[in-house]
Amino acid sequence: MTSEKANAAAYWKANVRLITWSLIVWALVSYGFAMILRPMVAGIAVGGSDLGFWFAQQGSILFFIGLIFHYAWRLNKLDKEFGVEE
Repeated sequence: MTSEKANAAAYWKANVRLITWSLIVWALVSYGFAMILRPMVAGIAVGGSDLGFWFAQQGSILFFIGLIFHYAWRLNKLDKEFGVEE
């Protein structure tokens, strides 16, 4: 019973760490690249506009979709590692 609780605690610790890093990356992309760093990347042209505008309008959305797939992939690997896969 104790090893089962330790395994569950380790699983949730790893899951929370994955969520935390995902949120950090999300914040960096949405606030850092799209808003704060926009003046620095304004001179780089992408698709007829500057890179800062592209990140704010389309790049961050595409990145978030990729982040969702990455989270699902890593969580599946984590599930297999701890023996809780479906």
